Amino acid sequence: MPASDGPSRDTTTDPVGAHTLGPHVVGTRVVVRRLVRGETGPTGGPAMTDLLGECLAWGDGVVVVRTEREGAVTVPLADVVAGKPVPPRPSVHHRLDPARADHLAAPGWPAAEQELLGAWLLRASDGFSSRANSVLAAGSPDRPLDDAVADVEEWYAARGLRPRAHVLPGSPEMHAFEDAAWAPYETTSLMLASLARVVRRLDAPDVTVTEDTRVDDGWLATDERAARFGDAARRVLEAGDVTLATVRDPDGMVLARGRGTVHGDWCGVSGLWTREDHRGRGLSRAVLAALLERGAEAGATTAYLQVVESNATARALYEALGWAEHHRYLYLAAP
Repeated sequence: MPASDGPSRDTTTDPVGAHTLGPHVVGTRVVVRRLVRGETGPTGGPAMTDLLGECLAWGDGVVVVRTEREGAVTVPLADVVAGKPVPPRPSVHHRLDPARADHLAAPGWPAAEQELLGAWLLRASDGFSSRANSVLAAGSPDRPLDDAVADVEEWYAARGLRPRAHVLPGSPEMHAFEDAAWAPYETTSLMLASLARVVRRLDAPDVTVTEDTRVDDGWLATDERAARFGDAARRVLEAGDVTLATVRDPDGMVLARGRGTVHGDWCGVSGLWTREDHRGRGLSRAVLAALLERGAEAGATTAYLQVVESNATARALYEALGWAEHHRYLYLAAP
């Protein structure tokens, strides 16, 4: 922002904006107006400038703000003229309609078999995962909703699968499935973030991360559900522009792993896991950093993930890294 004139204050003893700034703003997004020592403003008074970014520290006579362009900037509290917390800047994709966002995220977890029913997306993968074995019922199926529900039931029955649907809460599609006696069984959040912002917050340890495009037996052994479905799981996990990242011990055993996929300017993250006896060492952060780096190299700017509502621990971690909930969707299953 351009420099401006204004009075200088000693914020060491009289903090400016004490009701809005102080140690309580650490970890939040702030704007801080500061003096620029040694420079003169356009009307002859002291020059000032604004810093906009995340407050990393407040104390010992300084405030540290991490900005988009300059990184971490340390400012003496005596140079702070004014400031306030500001709302987080969302990813541009946060303005997306939820139905559109769900369709944009769908290629990150591609089913072995997919077919359109109007704007709905039928997905089947021999039963591995709800995402890959449910109809994405968002948008118009180009027929009456009760007919569309019947067509969905017939499509899954022909494949020996229990019909399932991915719907938006309170939508006409949800009500149509409920009218057919389908029951909800899981609510999930689609979370979005600026890829660059997450990378800046990761602070990943310096460990070796191996990358591949195939699921080996070591990876499969860390995921009970995937191991149970075997080849069906591999077909989903390996589909698309995918990176499978792992941290391994000297014997090749998987200590941490994750899956990343890139489509358009979106980078999807899934399957993050760390072996229990190696948690707290930042291994998942190292895996995540590798996945997001591949996404950035491919031109992705928005990172997304899907987290079940009941997993409060994972949600809190992702929010601390910069993700925010875009919307929630839920699954229903036929009787």
